[in-house]
Amino acid sequence: MERRDCGYNVDVDSVMDVDQRQEENEEDQEKVEEDPFLQFVDYARSELLSLEGDPNGDVDGTSGPGWSWIVLRILKTCKAYSCGVTPAILLSELSQTWCEQRRNGAPKKRLELINQLKKEHRRMKLPNTVTIDSIYQKKFLSLNSVLEAVIIDAFVLPGTNIHMLTLGDYWSSNIIDLYLHRRFYDMADLQNGILKRGREIFLTGCYLRSASEGSGYPRLLPTEYLVILLDENQDDDAMLLAAQFCSDSFSSISLDAVNTGASYSFYARIESIESMEIQGSYGSLQGKRITLVDGDDVRFKFFLWGEQIVLANLFSVGSMLALDKPYIAISTECDTEVSEEFCLEYGTATQLYLVPYIQHEEQVCVTLTPNRHQNSRPLSSCNPSQALRLSQVSLPRDSQGTIDFSNYPFRSFVVDLRNKMTSVSLYGVVKDIIKEDTKQETVFSLKVADSSGAIWAKLHFSEFWSLGRVGVGHTVFISGLTCISSKQKRLEVSWVENGIGASFINVSCLPALINSYCLHNLSQLSDIFNKTSYAQVSRVWLDPIEYYSVHTRFSHTLCGHFVNKIPSGFLECSFCHKICCAEVVRTFDLKITLADESKKVLAWCTGQTAMDLFQISPEEFDELPEVEQVMYRSSLEKEKFMVALVNCKRDGLDDSVSWEITRAYKCD
Repeated sequence: MERRDCGYNVDVDSVMDVDQRQEENEEDQEKVEEDPFLQFVDYARSELLSLEGDPNGDVDGTSGPGWSWIVLRILKTCKAYSCGVTPAILLSELSQTWCEQRRNGAPKKRLELINQLKKEHRRMKLPNTVTIDSIYQKKFLSLNSVLEAVIIDAFVLPGTNIHMLTLGDYWSSNIIDLYLHRRFYDMADLQNGILKRGREIFLTGCYLRSASEGSGYPRLLPTEYLVILLDENQDDDAMLLAAQFCSDSFSSISLDAVNTGASYSFYARIESIESMEIQGSYGSLQGKRITLVDGDDVRFKFFLWGEQIVLANLFSVGSMLALDKPYIAISTECDTEVSEEFCLEYGTATQLYLVPYIQHEEQVCVTLTPNRHQNSRPLSSCNPSQALRLSQVSLPRDSQGTIDFSNYPFRSFVVDLRNKMTSVSLYGVVKDIIKEDTKQETVFSLKVADSSGAIWAKLHFSEFWSLGRVGVGHTVFISGLTCISSKQKRLEVSWVENGIGASFINVSCLPALINSYCLHNLSQLSDIFNKTSYAQVSRVWLDPIEYYSVHTRFSHTLCGHFVNKIPSGFLECSFCHKICCAEVVRTFDLKITLADESKKVLAWCTGQTAMDLFQISPEEFDELPEVEQVMYRSSLEKEKFMVALVNCKRDGLDDSVSWEITRAYKCD
């Protein structure tokens, strides 16, 4: 497994409290199977870098999100989608969250683009125009509202074909993302599409996805009612109009061509916009009648019906409208009296372009009252003395010499840990965990190992253990670690529950792990003995005839470990060593044989996993007569499950059961 040296030396290397493994030769390294979860993390990072337009990252490695940021985001998504995730779900969440993360740097990028376009912006606002700032302020957007927007960015959500537009406007400091409607996908090609950075658009009929419904920022849901603005003074736009819209005129429409499905493209001036209402047997139908005049001075009616009438909010009399593939209806089908033989409607394939009529805003003179403005000082460029080059990565260092690894783009390994490192993350397997004998605070020592070695880390809690059940063999992700050198020149690694960037996630116990095929590889039981560095997922059946033992016991609700009755009569947690009489729940202590076509393995489990396998609650099981309890195991025979297995054998101990089932669900 690849590791990266941090590239600087400290005095504590020779006395680090690290159980470092011997270097493997290249042949043995090739035999080490990569954790499927880590493989997906690398894949996700490459996809995010491609979204940035730089698949290899910047020279200094600072392009794109940090490795720990990606891992944490994936794990949080897995917790939110307990039934399982797909690459599309994960990549969508990652890219959208990362786009929001980049918003801190967006104002400058937006300002440069919009300031450049604003020099040519001379038209007045449309009557129903709202600003993006007002959407953020009010957290509301009516369907009749109009957005006069500029495309800041256009991209595809990684792993999907979902097109997104990042929009700004001339009056706002905020930007907002729009899920593009599929009818515009052909126009949003990242190489040659017209919907690209710098293009102006009008849109209406938008639904707002508020921040509380998903991400930390509001987004606009897809709308069919979008008009692309063109500028006849721009060469590309002029060529588009000439090539696509100047060959057809209203006079060229023929009944035979319409009946054979011929398509037309027209370019005409909007002469009038009128509201109308049609009475039918099922009630009234609202409509808009737009009179168009082409270059031959021929007038035609363009109708909008029902929900389509919001499109008229984007039009203004005097503007030039380019209609690509409008639906051409015979006048008798238009449900209204028209003098022409045909009329136009907004069909499923219709695309609209607009060359707005420029009505100059009225200039007025006002007397300004002098104000004192406190100008914000621009951030100075990074002082080379305040950053250290680490594997061609620039990381910030404070005045005490502590280096911040929160945005480190690569995975950190145990062997990489040095003095004065903060916000470090580790992904590894729990080898041991014990409670420290301290009275002033709650501290646990956890030994975590990866492919480079193992190290003890002290976990500090404000009151009590709060991480749920964690056991030997579990794969965990820890972020927010701090490394310092003690007075005895030993490296001490610590984690504080409420520290900045602190998180602790038990990957082996996530329900989504066995429900998400992108995060695991199915293993036969005969293969799991060579794969102890991460949880193994296998499809098995139960064999209670081979071995079966079940007891109901009490466990501590905070940590999930069993409790014991001490001589005083109280219940004490075997893990926390805390008196917890009021914080216990009845659970199973289940040992059972798992089997597949290749091998049989004895494993144990407790808590929710045991209930999923046993398909009964501990309380219900205890209420069964003793005879039925004995017979119950026969009902489990040949029941098929997907299980996640970890090697729970402690180093140096000859445990009778070496495998723990951390998650299980029944297969059909």
